[in-house]
Amino acid sequence: MINSPNQAEAVQGEISMKEAAIGFIGMGLMGVPMSLRLHQAGFDVKVWNRNPEKTMPLADKGVQVCEHLQQLTGECEILMLCVSDTAAVEAVVFGEGGIATYARPGQVLVDFSSIDPAATRSLATRLENERGVKWVDAPVSGGVAGAEQGSLAIMAGGEEALIDQLRPVLAPLSQRVTRMGPTGAGQVTKICNQMIVSCNVLVMAEVMALAEKAGVDAGAIPGALKGGFADSVPLQLTGPRMAERDFDPVKWHVRTLLKDLDMANALGKSMQSAIPMAGLGAELMRLHAAQGHADDDPCTLISMYEEKS
Repeated sequence: MINSPNQAEAVQGEISMKEAAIGFIGMGLMGVPMSLRLHQAGFDVKVWNRNPEKTMPLADKGVQVCEHLQQLTGECEILMLCVSDTAAVEAVVFGEGGIATYARPGQVLVDFSSIDPAATRSLATRLENERGVKWVDAPVSGGVAGAEQGSLAIMAGGEEALIDQLRPVLAPLSQRVTRMGPTGAGQVTKICNQMIVSCNVLVMAEVMALAEKAGVDAGAIPGALKGGFADSVPLQLTGPRMAERDFDPVKWHVRTLLKDLDMANALGKSMQSAIPMAGLGAELMRLHAAQGHADDDPCTLISMYEEKS
């Protein structure tokens, strides 16, 4: 039995990450394909979700579904989260019957969620002090397609040695894992990522609408710009859908980009760093969400520029 955090650290160094059981929490757009890839790579994966129905696609693939967090926490050495926001992470970890209730020294928590950096540092410190559990913030970029293909970019914050230990586990999910610094650094980097992505997709909507009104085939723009300085993954994935008004299925959510832009503005204010483009982007995204598109795909942003009859 492990009786102290120091003993836990020693044991943790001996854990074969490839043999460790993985408990994955959060079966949203990203969590389902990510946990499935780990399962297909041969890892012992168990999953849990607040809404049990969302675990059904994984159960059909032979992934073990846990009815309670107590079971998942008790049977797994690595705990992975991919939930909606800061409040959801705090509830899963420290809420009634949450991870902290059952966690034990030597476990590792990897948070793929995109949440507030300061809250990440606070939650990580509390979990280690109270339960002897290490925390790695590891938000991802690449969308559902990246999760399905195992080509996500992972930006990690935490102890360098621990992140290195986790690399074999993260390999089936990612094309690259980059340690950005101590705990919270991954979340700061993800905010920077989302500032670029969100402003990109907002101007794409303007471009597509302008091209159409000027008599240009907007659907040809992604191909015409491919390989040039204006090219981007969002342009190639979302541009054609904007041009075709192909809004289903939802690949990502307007509310997610709005949440991330709001975090960007909060971080900019706390750092006394001006971020005017992200500020305007947040208000445009908020307007679109308020018009009934919060749960829609960002390709619907083009509808902001359509003439209403």
